[in-house]
Amino acid sequence: MTVVADTYTGHVEPQTAARRTVPGATIVKMSVGPMDNNTYVVTCSHSGESLLIDAANDAELLVDLVREQAPKLALIVTSHQHFDHWQALEALAEATGVPTAAHQLDAEPLPVTPRRYLADGDTISVGDLIFDVIHLRGHTPGSVALALRPAGERTATHLFTGDCLFPGGPGRTIRPEDFESLWFDLFDRVFKVYGDDTVVYPGHGDDTTLGAERPHLAEWRERGW
Repeated sequence: MTVVADTYTGHVEPQTAARRTVPGATIVKMSVGPMDNNTYVVTCSHSGESLLIDAANDAELLVDLVREQAPKLALIVTSHQHFDHWQALEALAEATGVPTAAHQLDAEPLPVTPRRYLADGDTISVGDLIFDVIHLRGHTPGSVALALRPAGERTATHLFTGDCLFPGGPGRTIRPEDFESLWFDLFDRVFKVYGDDTVVYPGHGDDTTLGAERPHLAEWRERGW
């Protein structure tokens, strides 16, 4: 599996991967499957331990990616229950023996029973890296985002949002009340907490920042999707 390094732009072509290096960590982003799902592998530079977010598709490619880029994989997190985000989960868990995690409200449809249930306010430690778990209701009942905390020279937060936040707005909701839940959770738990330099890594497509999206909060609420 070829991973392009040192030219990270936040965009990856289907079935390719790119690596971003930040102080104390590396972030590999790979696009898998027909829906351009993003899988992320975040590795602690000190310990070599890694976290994988969304074993979404293309199981063979992900197994190769883990063997080459994350031999000390510690945990596989599924951001939410939608089928396109876990089609490679069972194969990857079996191939690596690594435990899995998800929010309990979204766990039932998953092909692997999570070893760990995540809740809002939890933390995940991977080597020296600490991720805050943020429960964002609306796209699904148990969607979670993970915020890699700043540390040392790594001054920005790196936020993995699943399908809850994209460039241009919140993720898809079906009912008005679900949109309200997602908008308010994003406002209260993300935009009020994290700064404009926070990098957003969504479940599909290109990266963005909270600073780029913040001016549009009122517009998103008015349009209702």
